[in-house]
Amino acid sequence: MLKELNQVIDYIEEHLRDELSLERISEYAGVSDYHFRKVFFYLSGLTLSEYIKNRKMSEANQDLLNGEKVTDVAYKYGYQSIDGFARAFKKWSGFLPSEVMKKGLSKSFPKLSFIISVKGGVAMEFRIEEKAAFNLVGVSKRVPMQFEGINMEIVKLAESISEEQKEEMHALQNMEPYEVVNASYDADFNFMKEEGYLTHMIGILTTEDQVSEGLEKVPVEAGTWAVFPNEGPFPSTLQQTMARVYSEWLPSSIYEVINAPSFSFTKMEQERKDYAYSEIWIPVRKK
Repeated sequence: MLKELNQVIDYIEEHLRDELSLERISEYAGVSDYHFRKVFFYLSGLTLSEYIKNRKMSEANQDLLNGEKVTDVAYKYGYQSIDGFARAFKKWSGFLPSEVMKKGLSKSFPKLSFIISVKGGVAMEFRIEEKAAFNLVGVSKRVPMQFEGINMEIVKLAESISEEQKEEMHALQNMEPYEVVNASYDADFNFMKEEGYLTHMIGILTTEDQVSEGLEKVPVEAGTWAVFPNEGPFPSTLQQTMARVYSEWLPSSIYEVINAPSFSFTKMEQERKDYAYSEIWIPVRKK
């Protein structure tokens, strides 16, 4: 997929003056919009829209340095008013367009280029599982987005589960993995920023439909799951594996991620503090 990513970067460069549709860019890459945006974010650290804005502002800065009028530059990059462009430019650079022309101030953001970087040849274990339709059943809560460390709101959610809820979940559980899982879905910004909130559920997988009012049910369609076992210090190993899935495995695999709940389970090792075996289940389909 690295070839496709670099082709998309070239496509963006050729259309910086146009109204760039994020969906059209993903279509050009030949993968789903959801998959492309997630892989782009994990590889670059930027959302696709942030990258496009950075490149437009950088080119606008250069045009101003070359003596082009603020009015012309604003319209060239899709702004309908000089004031709107000036506000956006100052927010991006810290100074006004007029200061570029008068004082020669400058800020740049270079074009990205994706390359393969081999770091130690660390193998990544995974397996592919086909699952019939099921329900995620458990207790959920909107929690802050957090990519690293222990999310204390999830800890509080776990502590809030009653014995009655635990007993019902245990009775309903009837499919692999036969573990209590942590599922995440409905994220602000589609998990692509460490901002906003997501819905986090602690629960189980079941084919049963009858659930008491004390639990919530999220239907999940039949599909394919890429499963990534990992073992080590918790939660850092789990989080590092998740990052590698999107930055290393997906770009080179025959699969793309789909917009469905992902989940994981963790089994803490009693004899070693903060050490665990975990599995990450990612919903995918063949490209």
